[in-house]
Amino acid sequence: MSINKVILVGNVGKDPVIRYFDKGVAKVTFPLATSEAYTNQQGETITSTEWHNIVLWRALAEVAEKTVKKGSQLYIVGKIKTRSYVDKEGNNKYITEILADTLLLLDKKQATSYAASQTGTAQSEPQNKESSASTLKEPSPSYQAENGSNDDFSTENSPREGSGPSLNEDDLPF
Repeated sequence: MSINKVILVGNVGKDPVIRYFDKGVAKVTFPLATSEAYTNQQGETITSTEWHNIVLWRALAEVAEKTVKKGSQLYIVGKIKTRSYVDKEGNNKYITEILADTLLLLDKKQATSYAASQTGTAQSEPQNKESSASTLKEPSPSYQAENGSNDDFSTENSPREGSGPSLNEDDLPF
């Protein structure tokens, strides 16, 4: 058994960049900073910051495009994915990304929180301005595809479940 799950609470480093692909599939990317502070033996406060490449797909990407801005504080749940490519000089390059399936805005100035499951539905729920991150709970996925399939890339000619490999967001070359 293995588990690939990441939970991050951090601040957005740049405004999200959105791209649209075939059939209107949306992809949003942005960097997220998480910081940790500690005091060393000399009494100095040391802050360590990690940067994470966040990737959102479909309806969740469209929600992020409208609501997420540089500096926003976010709660992200997803999985780690590392991919490789060859640059112009022929060198192999690797990039590690967080494929997010849940997004909550934690900004106090925001009146609404948004969450979505991995299948791409968006829900909005009121957020009390005095609520804190410790009182937020992950939403349960509630989306069921109309055709009975959770494969958002399925078409009439593509293989169905049980009939061979099917494409999902992890199999795409971008």
